Amino acid sequence: MKIKTKLRLGFGFLFLIIISFGGISLYQINEISVHAKVILKDNYQSLIYVNQMRTALDNQNGNINQNNRKELDNAITQEEKNVTETGEKEAVIALRKAFETITNTSVIAIEKEQAMVQVRLQLRNIDELNMAAIVKKNNNAQKATEKATLYLGITASITFIILFSFIVNFPGFIANPLRELLEGIKEISRKNYKQRLEFKGNDEFSELAIAFNKMAVELKNWDNTNVAQLKSEKQRIETIIEQMQDAIIGLNEKQEILFFNKVAGQLLNLNTTNVIGKSAAELAQKNELLKRVLADKIGEEPLKIYADEKESYFVLESREITIPNFDEPNENALIAVGKSAGKVYILKNITKFKELDEAKTNFIATVSHELKTPLSSIKMSLKLLNDNRVGTMNEEQTELVNHIKEDSERLLKITSELLDLAQVETGNLQLNFVRTNPSEIVNFALDAVRFQAQQKEIELELISKNTLPTVNADVQKTAWVLVNFLSNALRYSSAKSKVIVQVIEQGQFIEFSVKDFGKGIEEQYQKKLFDRYYQVPTDGQNKSGSGLGLAISKDFIEAENGKIWVESAIGEGSRFCFILPLA
Repeated sequence: MKIKTKLRLGFGFLFLIIISFGGISLYQINEISVHAKVILKDNYQSLIYVNQMRTALDNQNGNINQNNRKELDNAITQEEKNVTETGEKEAVIALRKAFETITNTSVIAIEKEQAMVQVRLQLRNIDELNMAAIVKKNNNAQKATEKATLYLGITASITFIILFSFIVNFPGFIANPLRELLEGIKEISRKNYKQRLEFKGNDEFSELAIAFNKMAVELKNWDNTNVAQLKSEKQRIETIIEQMQDAIIGLNEKQEILFFNKVAGQLLNLNTTNVIGKSAAELAQKNELLKRVLADKIGEEPLKIYADEKESYFVLESREITIPNFDEPNENALIAVGKSAGKVYILKNITKFKELDEAKTNFIATVSHELKTPLSSIKMSLKLLNDNRVGTMNEEQTELVNHIKEDSERLLKITSELLDLAQVETGNLQLNFVRTNPSEIVNFALDAVRFQAQQKEIELELISKNTLPTVNADVQKTAWVLVNFLSNALRYSSAKSKVIVQVIEQGQFIEFSVKDFGKGIEEQYQKKLFDRYYQVPTDGQNKSGSGLGLAISKDFIEAENGKIWVESAIGEGSRFCFILPLA
């Protein structure tokens, strides 16, 4: 039998019990009502009629005359129609006969007096008969009430027992299987796949037990297969991590060591087997290198660690491990995001790249230094060739000499930039800090490019106050940066235009800026302008440099505790700026 059918039968039985109890109650109440109505209907009216007759007699001093005859006649007539008790009919007949005798004019006075005595006697008889009947019927009504109360009490008790038994036992029919199912699910969640359910019958609970037992078997098989696969995958991943050349440290969400390969153990001087499961924060208190790794300051200088019997360089990288969030979702949330399951730290060994970079820098410095001597000799030779005392040259020879001179100056400039770059990269940059007026730096730079501006008929406008706070800077290096800004502005400005140089005080800094009105720089190129060897694509009209000028300018300014940046928009020109702190 299906559960739905059982529920219907159960609640139908309850409904039948309630209907039965209600029917019995209504029947007994009706019986009590009937007995009460009999008292009022049968006897109360007779007493009223008797009382009316007595009142009529009393109003006439016990006599029957023209004033009360009609009233008495009506009352006797009503009583004749309401005879209910044994002996009451004879009393009413005698009353009527005595009344007629009194009202008969031919009857003598003695007979009328005897008739009046008879009237009063019969009235008393009728009264006594109805009073006795009321008492008797009242007793019967009380007995009926007691009987009805007894039956209702018995019925109510039986109904209560049945309902109480139903309330106690029937919910168990649903609750007990559900409780067993809940216990079974809890056991399954504890990976107890031997749990089974046994429900007798052919209802839905029996079908549920069959499905549950089948699920437990399938889960057991799946778990056995999955555990083996997981162990195999775990061993494979651990082997891969162990054989990697980079140091790898894995933490779980509780900041405990989850995995720790051999290279990490060697760098941090920790035993791999002894740290698994330990708190990383506690280990870091006794290990300064691990403390630096956990600080996770990515983007700073590479870590210098003594490894492989030499100073080695490592770059720190970290990755957050996120997994899907299977916790109860928030109904107000629009997107369910993952939650952190830990973090992985990787120390990449860049020693070889560092050594190659240093070799490159040394090579550039050596080659640049060696090139300066022949380039200087070439410039001297070109100067002698231009001297008329050596001999005059024709127009074509003069043009060739000028081209050689321009290329030599360009090569000499690139060589100087490479030497400056080599100094920065090797850490040998020497700065001569002096307390100086910003105007001196600007004037020095303007004098250096004034001839170049005159050739293109470009106006150089200076915006500056006469009295500015001094700055603590290297005058030559700072002026070199301004010259680089001005040279670029002149190169990319059209003839007969304007370049504005501005020096202003901004809080605790002095801001230097060079503004041109060229075609501007696209936003996609602005972020890379200060990278080494980067050159903005040109239309071929302007010769680009080595791509080192702005990179070296950035190194110079940052070495002086300043900041450098560019502001530009297509069609509006460019504004190159840097700030230096006040002395």
